[in-house]
Amino acid sequence: MTTAGADFLDWSVLQKIQQRHWRQQCQHVMSNSKFYQRHLRGQSLSGNLEQLDQLPLTDKEMLRQDQDNRPPFGSYLAISPSLITRMHRTSGTTGTAMNLALTAQDANMTALVGARAQGASGLGPQHRVVHCLNYQLWMGGYTDHATLEATGAMVVPYGVGGTRGLIEVIRELNINAISCTPSYPAVLEQVIEQEFPDLSPRSLGLELGLFGGEAGLDDPAFRQRLETTWGLQARNSNYGVTDVLCNFAGQSTVCNDLHFVALDVLYPQIIDPVTAFTKPWQEGESGELVLTHLCKQAQPLVRFRTNDIITLTGTGVAKCGRTAPRFRVIGRSDDMVVVRGINVFPSMLTGLVNSTDALSGEYRILLKQPPPYDFLSLEVELAHPIEDQQNLVSGIEKQIKGQIGVSAQVQLAAPKTLPRTEGKTRRVFRSY
Repeated sequence: MTTAGADFLDWSVLQKIQQRHWRQQCQHVMSNSKFYQRHLRGQSLSGNLEQLDQLPLTDKEMLRQDQDNRPPFGSYLAISPSLITRMHRTSGTTGTAMNLALTAQDANMTALVGARAQGASGLGPQHRVVHCLNYQLWMGGYTDHATLEATGAMVVPYGVGGTRGLIEVIRELNINAISCTPSYPAVLEQVIEQEFPDLSPRSLGLELGLFGGEAGLDDPAFRQRLETTWGLQARNSNYGVTDVLCNFAGQSTVCNDLHFVALDVLYPQIIDPVTAFTKPWQEGESGELVLTHLCKQAQPLVRFRTNDIITLTGTGVAKCGRTAPRFRVIGRSDDMVVVRGINVFPSMLTGLVNSTDALSGEYRILLKQPPPYDFLSLEVELAHPIEDQQNLVSGIEKQIKGQIGVSAQVQLAAPKTLPRTEGKTRRVFRSY
């Protein structure tokens, strides 16, 4: 059901494809999804996408409860279990891990759409890319591997762990691209410093960094530090929502905004995260991203709340020639901290902690009690020992007040003491 070159199609053509796919998807969902037969409470799915906002929203907790009550895949499984060709689990960073089922058609669609995003970021047959995400059940491992392969690149399935061995593999195989989380290069830098004193990150010869799974690259200071240290082009090539589609947006070689390259198989909306009212899909609008499958067989979702807050930055033809709409992710609604009425997302702090060489760029928000909050409690890591710590703390607090508008209490952590991870890095820690 995936349409070749859909990220370059005229909007009028895409609309016809969307409507055709949605009519077929409606019949499939209403006939086979016990979950939606209950959830819609007697409503039928209209074949007209313009009426989609009249339907109730679906959220992660609903799916989680459904799987708990009807394991292992939930009653939103809309096919015979015999048709499942692959299963994955979500990372579980925001709750109990979910079981994800794919048919052969679902898996093929996922790979082809993901390849559009990776290809937009510059990956192709000229690359040897080492893939450093978790292959153990998490969709980011094997499924992202398949998207990398679909670009024509040679893929080395390294996974996580054994960082010393990874450095040796990069050297031996002349690897020129890496796929990982934005925080993982910091782990590599530590190992290089400790175990390969004659090497530098730049000397490994990586030309392209394909990142996903975490925020960070939207901050110019973080991106510049990464590119300067490693001598590569850093791209957010892998934005997705695991329950929906593993990868459906990436930066292009000429634009740092994410390109939504899946309009033929996913229908996007934005809503007010508080009122849940649908907002116009137009440039400049911000809200929570809501997604509806147009071609999913195994676990189709209708109006699924992603919890990701985005801003639409472009809906016309992009500089790269793609008609894919562009957006930026502001943060996750479940990571949002409200301080005296101001919404604060971890991504808003990334630029601040990367603006001085005194800090390593690692940080975490510490929530020791339930809201409301009068100030932001923040722990930031030093890049090296310094004597005048009080002036540094005062400067950071002043920057946060001036740029974000909230008061902060900042504490410094010793160099290399905050946790690094090869997977997704948590930025908000709740101890209550």
